[in-house]
Amino acid sequence: MIIYLKELRLYILLLFLIPTVFLASFSLWTNIFFSNKLSSPEKIMNNNNTGLILLDRTGKPFFTFYQPKNTHTIPLSKIPKITQEAVISAEDKNFYHHFGFSPTGILRSIIYDIAHHSLAYGGSTITQQLVKNALLNSNKNLIRKFQEIIVAQEIENRYSKDQILAMYLNSVYFGNGAFGIENAAENYFGKPTKDLDLAESSMLAAILPAPSALSPIYGNLSQTKLHQKHVLDQMVVDGYITQAQESNAFNKVLVFNHQQQDINNLAPDFALMVKNQLIKKYGEEFIARSGFVVTTTLDTQFQRYAQQSVNSHIKELKEDGATNGASVVEDPQTGEILALVGSIDWNQPGFGMINMATTPRQPGSSFKPIIYGEALSKGMITAATVLQDIPTTFPGDYKPVDYDHRYRGPVLVRRALANSLNIPAVEVLQRIGLDTALQAAKSFGITTLNQPYYGFSLVLGAGEVPLTEMTGVYATLANQGIHVDQSLILNIKDKNNNIIYKNQPNSEQTISPQAAFILTSILSDPQARHEEFGNLLDSSIPQAVKTGTSDSFKDSLTFGYTPDLAIGVWVGNDNNSPMDGIAGSLGAAPIERDLITKFSTYVSHKTYPLPPGIIQKAVCRSNGLLLQNATSSGYLEYFIDGTEPTRSCNLLFNSTPSPLISIPPITPLVLHPSN
Repeated sequence: MIIYLKELRLYILLLFLIPTVFLASFSLWTNIFFSNKLSSPEKIMNNNNTGLILLDRTGKPFFTFYQPKNTHTIPLSKIPKITQEAVISAEDKNFYHHFGFSPTGILRSIIYDIAHHSLAYGGSTITQQLVKNALLNSNKNLIRKFQEIIVAQEIENRYSKDQILAMYLNSVYFGNGAFGIENAAENYFGKPTKDLDLAESSMLAAILPAPSALSPIYGNLSQTKLHQKHVLDQMVVDGYITQAQESNAFNKVLVFNHQQQDINNLAPDFALMVKNQLIKKYGEEFIARSGFVVTTTLDTQFQRYAQQSVNSHIKELKEDGATNGASVVEDPQTGEILALVGSIDWNQPGFGMINMATTPRQPGSSFKPIIYGEALSKGMITAATVLQDIPTTFPGDYKPVDYDHRYRGPVLVRRALANSLNIPAVEVLQRIGLDTALQAAKSFGITTLNQPYYGFSLVLGAGEVPLTEMTGVYATLANQGIHVDQSLILNIKDKNNNIIYKNQPNSEQTISPQAAFILTSILSDPQARHEEFGNLLDSSIPQAVKTGTSDSFKDSLTFGYTPDLAIGVWVGNDNNSPMDGIAGSLGAAPIERDLITKFSTYVSHKTYPLPPGIIQKAVCRSNGLLLQNATSSGYLEYFIDGTEPTRSCNLLFNSTPSPLISIPPITPLVLHPSN
């Protein structure tokens, strides 16, 4: 029994001794590690490299964010007392009375975190926030929180409260690319800090809890006003201002400086997409402080030419009511965006800053291959299936008409899709069903079709889809039916040149390679589409191509692809006003043809491999049945093995049969398997 009690006391002693020794050792190590970094206010404030640098895919910088114009600090004496008091009331009302951290604040934070099953770690003092922002990373764990408290105490031992407050105000992030109070005053109000009044000071203090979301320029102004009211109310409680001053400051109409601070010249829409993706992943303040160097997927040579081509062709189309254009260039095998033009000019007043590459618009007939592809994959149709191009009333009293208001009677799938006939496309949609069609679109990477019911006009492009996502559809076809998530970033390096992120995109077989092959065969068949388009879609580069035109000529689109490139082009007006008869083949197609011709000189010109399970059979042009005798009424068609016709045409001839006519090749892209 005595031995047992001795062992128990030993265990209890060890239970307290081990963590005590660990905490003491950790405290000592933390103080030694940060000692040099705390040697001066300048070192504390400038410890982290700030800013975000974007590199193209070759490693050349082309865009920067969060590069403040004024990097010098200002003494506390030049910061209005009312500004200091607003920040103290908002962030740490007991700042002048604690010794670096607040035990009660930490306790409240822990209770909140436990109750909400999170690791928010609120309750930080101004000193702790200075440590967190300038010296530590953003990892949320108990070890980092303990480090924060240790270093905060060391700073309190080395510097006065006024020095700490000055360091904080000169380095804290206010959003909108503004580090420190001087940058914030200039960015938001176009004035130096010394001229800030109570209304402006309380507004800046209100931003601090969430600089991106609460930015009065780019965030939610109504939410920021609520935070401003809280700051002013707390200032009244703390005795800094009167109730009358609070009311006057809150009701004052503030004039904000809306001048953009961090937009460069090349690919601004692409750069902003990268920035927003980083903000979503890491948070704005973290990326602004961490000195990230991001290697993007952008090919600057492609980008410059794409911008030039879009601008040049839009000038030619202005007389026909087109004022804007956009384009996306994607590598189908990797999903990497090589070029992205969001508008003719980012600085254009009114609409330049709207990224039309990511703005959902009606894709018109360019949506049809999704529906045909799903039906091909499921074996519900073949390229030689007969569809009806006749006046038809579908459920819901829907009566589609073709682009030229003609009716062709029975047509094969190849002819119907190549010439973009509407009525046969609706018939295919009816066969697969609306729910299946929406699910197929989702599998192709389309995220904007969230309405439960679009009706049969879905196949004609009634739902709105961004150009980026529609380009991804055609990239999937180019990649033998494998959808690869689009990517803008190749890798991210931190300020110490460590790679903290490397792109590894997800991929999925969206439709069968056999169905993708047959769709490509149809979309790259110049003879099949000649009936409707003539030579409008032909180019010197063998490619698959599909156009789209929305109602009243509000949108003109063209998508083209080879095994190495997928290109999408949109032409139209941001305000959705109609153009003067500019269809996809007249508006967007010339730009797409220009881009595919130019960019194809830089790629390897792969050919499409013939997937297993694809066979060719001679069929009759009139009804798609097997052709037993040679005749000019037949051609060679591709089929997924097992879906070929089983019946024959049984054609009768009055003369000696002529040799069987094939389309040599049905498409130049798919004639020869690659090695």
